[in-house]
Amino acid sequence: MLRVSLCVFVFFVVLIPVNAAELPTSTPEAEGMSAEKLKEVGKIVNGLIDEHKIAGGTVLIARHGKVVFHENYGVMDLESKKPIAKDTIFRIYSMSKAITSAAALILHDEGKLDLNAPVAKYIPDFANMKVVDGDKEVPATREMTVAQLFTHTSGITYGAPGGDTTEKMVEDTDALDKSSDLELMTMKLGQIPLPFEPGTDWKYGAGIDVLGRVVEVVSGQPLDEFLAARILKPLGMTDTGFYVPEEKQERFATNYFSDGKGRMIIRDDPKRSAYLTKPGLLSGGGGLVGTASDYMRFLLMVAGDGEFEGTRILSPEAVKLMRTDQVPKMAGWVTFGEEIRQGVGYGLGFSVTTEEHKSNPHARKAEYGWGGAASTHYWLSPEDDLVVLTMEQRVPYSSETEVALKPVIYGALED
Repeated sequence: MLRVSLCVFVFFVVLIPVNAAELPTSTPEAEGMSAEKLKEVGKIVNGLIDEHKIAGGTVLIARHGKVVFHENYGVMDLESKKPIAKDTIFRIYSMSKAITSAAALILHDEGKLDLNAPVAKYIPDFANMKVVDGDKEVPATREMTVAQLFTHTSGITYGAPGGDTTEKMVEDTDALDKSSDLELMTMKLGQIPLPFEPGTDWKYGAGIDVLGRVVEVVSGQPLDEFLAARILKPLGMTDTGFYVPEEKQERFATNYFSDGKGRMIIRDDPKRSAYLTKPGLLSGGGGLVGTASDYMRFLLMVAGDGEFEGTRILSPEAVKLMRTDQVPKMAGWVTFGEEIRQGVGYGLGFSVTTEEHKSNPHARKAEYGWGGAASTHYWLSPEDDLVVLTMEQRVPYSSETEVALKPVIYGALED
């Protein structure tokens, strides 16, 4: 059973002007960190650049709600040699999920969205779902709930040409086609059988894209408009959205395919990218772009129990749901293919470390975070009042930067 409270907390966003150009800053020493030890961060990131594993990147570190480290390395495009800058725009892919989750929790705070309700209450396409049972499909005995969309326990998957029955159907129907829309996406996904009974297993998928449609239905607004009005504008996230407008395209980084052995090939050219125009399907699970500074604003809001610089976005109770494991024991741990991340659960927005695990040996208990397909990543440690964000643009996803930096950054703590 998912540990989701039925209590309703009503909060109203106070639109206090935020200076989007500057984050709250301090020095490492003033916030209990060693500036000398943090010099190792640059050596590590520059080493990855020298080995031609990444073209460039950005690292931000905040302690006690203030940024104490914000450095840029390398270039945003290998051909032009244009350097990474504080206003470089990155594809954040699945880092979009936490923002969409926050949007849904705003509606929960206002008493408009019941997390324990069946998804079909808001999207009738998900009534009477089927489940794959061997070579046949049978009616699901459990109803898919809204909370399960957040935690990847709904059974809704991504598409994969060589995947299981469900993944192949998602792929073959092109359910997540960017030229489509969220209403048509949910119509298609509602006809595709689930790989397991909702709530009984964990499988990374398009549940939060469906959650984006729930936000639209409940709020009566398109997802991009709701995000802009209730999260992006109040927090001063002026460069975050589902596409890069013409006046900002010079700041859009190139995305590379890396073989990890020194070969980097353009995966998405910013001059020809699909991100240059507004998509039809507003993917709340993976469609946003933005700057590192923008995303740090969002993370500082979460670390601040739902408030940032006088602007309240979420109730403290909603934030607690985001960063507390909500996956039932029967569903197991976060899993990718054969990789089982022992000790890693999932809250209503983030993965959550509940115990030590081999895949991330330097993680702290209660640490939470996530990443994106282009190897962007972030983690927060409540115990240390620490927020770390790393941005780069390489696929397939690699945790190399995170794994290398984590012991150095934790090792720089002095109190």
